[in-house]
Amino acid sequence: MARRKDQPADGPADNLSVHELIDGPTQEIPEYTPAVEATQDLSTHDLSLGATQDLSGLDPTSGTAPTAPAGAGTGGRVLIELPRMPAGGALYRRALLGALPVQGGRRSDTVPEVELTVTGVTVDRAHLADYDRVCGFRLADRLPATYPHVMGFPLALRLMTAPEFPIPLAGVVHVGNRITVHRPIDAAETIDFTAYAENLRPHDRGRQLDVVLVGSVAGEEAWRGVSTYLGKERKPGGGGRREQGERPPAPAGSARWRVEPRVGRDYARVSGDHNPIHTSRLGARLLGFPRPIAHGMWSKARCLAALENRLPDAYTVEVGFKLPVPLPSTVSFSVLPAGGFALHDLRGRPHLAGAVR
Repeated sequence: MARRKDQPADGPADNLSVHELIDGPTQEIPEYTPAVEATQDLSTHDLSLGATQDLSGLDPTSGTAPTAPAGAGTGGRVLIELPRMPAGGALYRRALLGALPVQGGRRSDTVPEVELTVTGVTVDRAHLADYDRVCGFRLADRLPATYPHVMGFPLALRLMTAPEFPIPLAGVVHVGNRITVHRPIDAAETIDFTAYAENLRPHDRGRQLDVVLVGSVAGEEAWRGVSTYLGKERKPGGGGRREQGERPPAPAGSARWRVEPRVGRDYARVSGDHNPIHTSRLGARLLGFPRPIAHGMWSKARCLAALENRLPDAYTVEVGFKLPVPLPSTVSFSVLPAGGFALHDLRGRPHLAGAVR
């Protein structure tokens, strides 16, 4: 296929640079404040969660008996304990079904009032080592900040593939992620995970919400991740694009990384995120991209790996995902003042902007 002369061989295609540029949330991701545990009387609560809420009646990991609500979660949500982490393959098949139009043409206007939890999750050290290699971390027993996200991702995915989830997973855009490490987690420790959704809000391209994943050790929260997702929807009048204005110049690069096509497949293997937009040229084209794009959480992990020697024991790292990283490509990593960091393409267009605090 012919390439325009003014388009670098490893730069993103022009139709990615504007149409798929994500400006991030329309409002700041809210700071976390511990919620008071709900004290509602479950004896009078509809444990079936209503006609449209089937999360309590499905066991996504097998065809065995349904999982029952375990009690009260935070913020008035119903806590549902699953016997083990859900299986990713079945969930992605559910996601494909979720791409089909629902009756009435629109999904729910509320998030599911449930928390999903799995207890006693252990670290597979061989898998941890594989993840470290794919993302550039040094091999160690201390979990990278992004690794609990991978461990608990199937639980969040189970929530996001439920019919009552307001945004269909197929085609969803990951626009931001904030991780708080309260203290280091060792590979020998056992983690309890809880996932829930909150803060559904309008966006000029559709709707977005936050999916919260919490990792606790010995009954105390040790790790928290908040991922912001955008579900694109057609707006009356065409939903015009934002005026981008003049983009500030890219900061000086601290390093350049070549991102090969295998990054999409390798990260899918270690993360369980097998969205075909990252692994298949055909899958990417079906979703509007000329070639696969890297996972946003791989980009974040790769940046943190470059900062690994500078990170304290407890910190928060927040990123906004901008222009997707097409595979293959070459990217420029920059370390900025006050804990900032960024990832750009060779034209100076942003892929990711983040900060550690």
